[in-house]
Amino acid sequence: MFSLSKLTVSKKMSSALFIVATSMLTMSCSDDVGKVSLGVFTTKDIKLNMMVDPVVTGVTCHVASIEADLSFSDPSDSAISCRQTGEITPEMIAEIDMSASGEIVFKKSKSIFFKTMKIRRIFDKENQTLMYVSYSTKETSGSYKHSLSTVPLWGTKAYRQPQPAI
Repeated sequence: MFSLSKLTVSKKMSSALFIVATSMLTMSCSDDVGKVSLGVFTTKDIKLNMMVDPVVTGVTCHVASIEADLSFSDPSDSAISCRQTGEITPEMIAEIDMSASGEIVFKKSKSIFFKTMKIRRIFDKENQTLMYVSYSTKETSGSYKHSLSTVPLWGTKAYRQPQPAI
């Protein structure tokens, strides 16, 4: 015999599992939206990808990176641009990692030699801004390649008026 409380818990667990599965899928893939050839005598192209933040679904990021068709390793250079493309609510902001290191919202293998491109979301609480950092996990030419884009909460439902200092 089923009780109403067990059914409620079961529905909550199903919802939670669905959200986790959806987030994991979003973290590991993105949509290709464009491709720019770098010329006739090269196998490298600029690939343009789009990803929607799995938690703050009102933010869409576009990433441009070099991909080589006949290479074991893609270059580490990338550029990122994130914009508000929908509603951003206080409930969404309450669900994100508020630590100084934030959380990874997207990752993509760039090499069979353990190089990965990751996008990390970090919340700047003082300025009420979402920061998205795209970076390579392997050093290239003496540095780790990275790029930054910000999405201010100003003008959204999630924006909170700063409290005056007392």
